[in-house]
Amino acid sequence: MLTLHRVRGVRAVPDGPLAPGHAVVVDGTRLAAIGPYEELAAAYGTGAAAAPPGVPGGARVREWDGIVTPGRHEPDGAALLEAAYHPDPREADALGSEPLTGEALAALGRSEAGMPESRWGASARRGLQRLLAAGTTSLTGPFTRPAVRTAVRRSGLPERPGPDPRPLTVGGPATFAILADDGTALATVVSGRLVHRRH
Repeated sequence: MLTLHRVRGVRAVPDGPLAPGHAVVVDGTRLAAIGPYEELAAAYGTGAAAAPPGVPGGARVREWDGIVTPGRHEPDGAALLEAAYHPDPREADALGSEPLTGEALAALGRSEAGMPESRWGASARRGLQRLLAAGTTSLTGPFTRPAVRTAVRRSGLPERPGPDPRPLTVGGPATFAILADDGTALATVVSGRLVHRRH
């Protein structure tokens, strides 16, 4: 299915120039097109009735008040997911809502519940949600805990040595973030999947 992301502009490389009025078209896991919104809407249609010949059904349009960027790379992925515990919201009264590290994490490991692999996996999933909500589109490992490694693999976030996410290119992976003016993520897309959307 084709999706046309209409935004205020596209920045194809981190800290690169902004192309105002541009948009992106996603076809499955790849970027099918990057260019001025009007041209993409004409080329890809915007619904079954508007579909040009050869484009079955036309593109679904998603509108965002932000900028498409390659997103951010998290160089400390291993430390954030394997050396920090991200509390479950049901634990907030006892543990707070911020990640636990150092002595607080060691104390948690000594508690009755301890830190079995299943708890590390759940913590990693919550940590990954935080990263996706921040517009993270790649991270650095390696991840040594099996439950954390599984959570990262299932999230779809590519593990790379860094330092920056790959530039947005036609035919390249449909992996990007849509950022608001204040730099927060409105949405994060990984391999064509909308994995985070601000409510």
